[in-house]
Amino acid sequence: MLQIQHRVSLAAHNTFGMKVFAEKYSLLSKAEDLKKAQLQACAPDELLVLGSGSNILFTANPTQWVIHNQIKGIEIIREDDRHVWLKVGAGEIWHDFVRYCIHHQYAGIENLSLIPGTVGAAPVQNIGAYGVEVKEVIDQVHYFDLSSGQFSTIHNPDCHFAYRDSIFKNDLYRKTIITQVSFRLNKTPEYRTDYGKIKEELLDMGIKELSIRAISDAVIRIRQSKLPDPKILGNAGSFFKNPVVTQEHYHQLQIAYPNIPGFVSGTDTVKIPAAWLIEQCGWKGFREDDYGVHKNQALVLVNYGNAQGADIAQLSSRIMDSVAAKFRIPLAREVSIC
Repeated sequence: MLQIQHRVSLAAHNTFGMKVFAEKYSLLSKAEDLKKAQLQACAPDELLVLGSGSNILFTANPTQWVIHNQIKGIEIIREDDRHVWLKVGAGEIWHDFVRYCIHHQYAGIENLSLIPGTVGAAPVQNIGAYGVEVKEVIDQVHYFDLSSGQFSTIHNPDCHFAYRDSIFKNDLYRKTIITQVSFRLNKTPEYRTDYGKIKEELLDMGIKELSIRAISDAVIRIRQSKLPDPKILGNAGSFFKNPVVTQEHYHQLQIAYPNIPGFVSGTDTVKIPAAWLIEQCGWKGFREDDYGVHKNQALVLVNYGNAQGADIAQLSSRIMDSVAAKFRIPLAREVSIC
């Protein structure tokens, strides 16, 4: 049974460290409790599902019923000579799951080490890093349908995965609560080291024989060198998505900015690092009162201690406006503003 608490602090449950309170709060530890909660009687905008709070910026006390998803468990469903299928609770911490897979020599998500958040958030965002997206290893997503009050399962092709996008941010937005995610992982690794500085880091580490643990350690070292620890400095990681533009637009930008980086992302599109665009607009290291842009990574907006969520949200809008004015590129937020 879902017990309801009132006036619960969420300061420890969001990585920005916003000091907000949930007027109505329930801790969800067992999927079957959803059947007894009569959630289908609620309108979609009356519920807020919270994982580890690593992808949300609170600008005020949430008025919705906050369902804190803490469903745990890792279960082997089946395996063959090449693969293993795991069913994982949505409330498991993502990096803890990565470490579990490395310990058991299950390959496929080592490049996604140290990404903040929970397993349940992974398919929503289609999280990705260093040349890998989670859609490559997701087999099924299991969820509770808020309209019907029934449990259901959706297979990978029907999740409509795209860059930082999925059906859970579109057709199923606010209509479901993800309970578990099933993954298909490899018993024989296929190493991905061409993205970013993984190869350089492996050399610096003195690695002579590749392993999924070595790649994970390299990714962790790179991330820790670039991104602030939210336990020390409030943040939600990358605040913006990397924009995708047409080849024609990119070539026009190259004339004015010969050093503009870009990565081919389709037959006629190029992905441009948002951090580079933001830095060119002079925002890197910006600080005003108790909020700003991180000095080492322009994608990261930070709370220096007592910032208001509304101030950080307004800062993100100012950054978006300046990038649009300078480069004619609309940035999109990766972090949800509540």
